[in-house]
Amino acid sequence: MQKTVFGEKMTNALDRKISAASLLKFAAPTIFSMLLMEVFGIVDGLFVVRLIGTDALSAVNITFPIILMSIALGMMFSSGGSALVARRLGQKREREARRNFSLIALSAFVCGCVMAAMGLRFLKPLLYFLGTNDALFDMCYEYARAALLFMPITIFSCVFFMFYIARGKAGLGMAVSASAGLINVVLDYVFIALCDMGLFGAALATGIGYSVSGLIGVLYFTLNRRGSLYLEKPKWSWFVLSKTCTNGASEMVSNVSICIVTVLLNNIVMRLAGADGVAAITVVLYMQTSLMSVCFGYSMGISPLISYNYGKRETARLKQTFSISLKLIGLVSCGVFAFCNLAAAGLVGLFVDRGTHVFEMAYKGLHLFSFTFLFMGLNVFASALFTALSNGKVSAVLSFCRTLVFVAGFLLILPQLWQMTGVWLSVPLAETLSCAVSVYCFIRYRNVYKFA
Repeated sequence: MQKTVFGEKMTNALDRKISAASLLKFAAPTIFSMLLMEVFGIVDGLFVVRLIGTDALSAVNITFPIILMSIALGMMFSSGGSALVARRLGQKREREARRNFSLIALSAFVCGCVMAAMGLRFLKPLLYFLGTNDALFDMCYEYARAALLFMPITIFSCVFFMFYIARGKAGLGMAVSASAGLINVVLDYVFIALCDMGLFGAALATGIGYSVSGLIGVLYFTLNRRGSLYLEKPKWSWFVLSKTCTNGASEMVSNVSICIVTVLLNNIVMRLAGADGVAAITVVLYMQTSLMSVCFGYSMGISPLISYNYGKRETARLKQTFSISLKLIGLVSCGVFAFCNLAAAGLVGLFVDRGTHVFEMAYKGLHLFSFTFLFMGLNVFASALFTALSNGKVSAVLSFCRTLVFVAGFLLILPQLWQMTGVWLSVPLAETLSCAVSVYCFIRYRNVYKFA
């Protein structure tokens, strides 16, 4: 009887009336998690640039695709798997949901081990492919090596992120994410400022922080068996894994595409403006992820609600969720665009001193880049929506076009015409074009899924 009661309590977290206040309340822990992660990420970057130097910040950006690959893998299993599991819970198939969840978590860990082993084996040629030069190689090597060593366990921190929400414990997920970021920042000070360990210390701090987050998730979902969702002996299923991977393909595609674009971007900028240009790009990219974290957090936070109501055939709730979400994301996007332009000097000044070459490039670039924020929120929501509706194909196409095809196309053309100005305009133009594709998909599938 106790299990049933707790199971109903967990389910009731997803079974709720829809309003702007209700959606914001439900998504709030995820939004705050994303905000905290970005704040701690900025602090991490500040330790690197202020205590080591702008070359170190360039090295972090060059090696970032390695870390992004682990995030890509974790988010594929997390987003694709949580949509599947939440739908099972909506259909009252709780035992099947637990077995699916356990298989997804185990598979993600195994894939992480394989990726880490391959990365360490071919690290030197990999770093030169990512865009490093001889001057930055040593810093890139020490940062990448530490990141790869921690990759298998840190993947758990990404995998469990969405499943806290599906279990009705989004607040706990926020606390775990916050603890990982806080540990990262504290260890940054210890390893970089006190122990003078350079970029290896920065990567070590990040790896330990996210490893703690992953281990907390393993313990929580293993030991806390009072709800409807916890780890148990998995049951092998090719269907579950293929459905998880295809449904989460958009998140995987998005992050892999960002890896490819980052490599392309770093190589182009290194040729046009050297290490200072890469540092300027890195500062602006910090602003991009930080300022849009609310939209990312909101879209991820309400995904289990969409999956649950889709599984229950609650058409009216789906329509309310869609309509309210467009309005909220539109308001946030316009606000972020205005704030970025008004506070550009202060934002860039957090990382680099005024009057420097890096500052001037980043300041000019941020004004041009800021048009990204008008369209990015809607594009992120569109991809999350179709993932939650278990249409990984459409979600993957949206992500693939937005994060790779359009950006890469503009990067290959515009810098040839306008040098660094072309670089700064590539992403805003790609987001604008992606917005048109997202709107088309909304219209094309609104009657299929009854969300509008």
